[in-house]
Amino acid sequence: MAEIITITEAASFQIKDMMKEHEEENAFLRVGIKGGGCSGLSYGMGFDHEKQEGDVELEFFGIPVLIDKDSAPALKGTIIDFKQSMMGGGFTIDNPNAIASCGCGSSFVTATNKGTPEEC
Repeated sequence: MAEIITITEAASFQIKDMMKEHEEENAFLRVGIKGGGCSGLSYGMGFDHEKQEGDVELEFFGIPVLIDKDSAPALKGTIIDFKQSMMGGGFTIDNPNAIASCGCGSSFVTATNKGTPEEC
């Protein structure tokens, strides 16, 4: 069975640095989606110290990751990477389930989940 998400090595290094900088080395990385954004759904990533009932737990390069059961279907097959360029760096999210997204790339919609679009 394929993982719900994949976090690349480059993204993992950046996440580990952020965990250290914010003194969150013992935290989980929580990845999920919520309603909002231009298209209807937006991604969320943050640190969490508690596993909730129904959470899917994964691990990438030593980083424990939690995904809530409601977000899992819309994230299946998603790849989280970190790209560095002359303009700086940032996380990229490649979600094969997104059928439309906004120009900034942080808001999307899937065939089965329209979310709750907001004004940009």
